[in-house]
Amino acid sequence: MEKEPGYRLNVGLIIINDKGKLLICKRKDINSWQFPQGGIDFGETPLKAAKRELFEEVGIKGSSVRIIGSMEDWIKYDIPKENRKKRLLQKNFKGQKQKWFMFKLIKNVDVSFENDPDGEFDDYKWVSYWYPLQSIISFKKDVYRTVLCSLRVVFCMEQAGD
Repeated sequence: MEKEPGYRLNVGLIIINDKGKLLICKRKDINSWQFPQGGIDFGETPLKAAKRELFEEVGIKGSSVRIIGSMEDWIKYDIPKENRKKRLLQKNFKGQKQKWFMFKLIKNVDVSFENDPDGEFDDYKWVSYWYPLQSIISFKKDVYRTVLCSLRVVFCMEQAGD
C-alpha cells in the first residue's frame, strides 16, 4: 500500500446478496449511484478499512459477510475539480487510489445509513452485475468497468457454487 502525492488511499466495496445482486447506493441530494467506498485511516489495513466502511456507510457488520475476492492492483482515478468536496481540495487531493473488495452476504441484513458520519447516501438498490456501468458518474466508469471485469470470474464461481 503505497501513498502517492495527490491521491487519497481508499477502498471500494462490492456486496453481493443471496440472489446474486450487487448493492449500489444513491448519493444524497444528487441522482448519482455508486458502490460504497471510503478512505483508509492511518495504520489501518485495506481489509480492515473495507469492513469499517461497510458498517459506517451501509450498516453491514463484518460478521454478516465473507470476502470472496479482491483486486490485486490498486486503481487510480482523478476527480474533476467541480466534483471535489471542499475537504479534499483543502488536502490537495486530485483523486483516489483504491483497493477493491468483493463480499458475499452470509445472513440477511437491513441496509442502513445511520452510522455514516458524513451522511453520503439516501437510497440503495440491488442490481444486476453490469448495471452499475449504466448509472455511475462518468469519471468513475473506467474504474467500474476494470473492477467488474477483474472480479467477474470470482463472482461467477461464487454464483455457480450456490
